[in-house]
Amino acid sequence: MAYIKPLERNQVDAATGATLDAVKAKLGMLPNMFRTLAHAPIALNAYMQLSGVSAAGKLDPRQREQIALAVGEANDCDYCVAAHSVIGKGAGLSPKQIELARLAQAEDPRDAAVVRLARAIVRERGQVAIDELDAFKAAGFDDADILEVLVNVVFNIFTNYTNHVAGTELDFPAAIKLAA
Repeated sequence: MAYIKPLERNQVDAATGATLDAVKAKLGMLPNMFRTLAHAPIALNAYMQLSGVSAAGKLDPRQREQIALAVGEANDCDYCVAAHSVIGKGAGLSPKQIELARLAQAEDPRDAAVVRLARAIVRERGQVAIDELDAFKAAGFDDADILEVLVNVVFNIFTNYTNHVAGTELDFPAAIKLAA
């Protein structure tokens, strides 16, 4: 049961309502996480701004979804793993690629470098070892790419922690638990 209960559309002010309407138009539904963030327009606006900023970067939608899956799994966020399993399919990830991303792995070497760095940032709380950063660069990335992965990790930590604190109820199909 949710600790912070999602708001209904008629319980929010006009500006917040417009944001929720835009989310619903884009996704075809209004997920509980957005309805929960609506309690604090600053939180909902932070989400929307981080989403827009990350989408404008060099990482493609598949890589951003792989990061979301790796970070969600690392933070044991059932809500985000479920949501990004669905969204990842829409971005072109196969079920196998979704599972690999959750394990911080990928078939493509560049994608693998992205999810390994994302998982390392979470695991090491940002204090990533130089050899891990060097391995990322050896896959063809640069300093700007390190920072872009970081932005995506921070964005996903925000949603993971929102769902942990709020106890957001799943409104996406639950993802299968991975074997430890």
